[in-house]
Amino acid sequence: MSSSSSTKQRPLTALGTPVPLRRLPRYGFHPHTERLNGRLAMLGFVALVAVEWWLGHGLLIWS
Repeated sequence: MSSSSSTKQRPLTALGTPVPLRRLPRYGFHPHTERLNGRLAMLGFVALVAVEWWLGHGLLIWS
């Protein structure tokens, strides 16, 4: 068994050159960044509710 048969063959263009593999960008909307953003938002909301409960009044109302 040769090593070339175990590796994936990249698709070829019309000229016979291999299509380059694309890397995922390091920015933008990705599942892991959206999950992290959601978890940080949940932590911030829970922290805000805990501080308001501890102080006995809301932080977002300027009365």
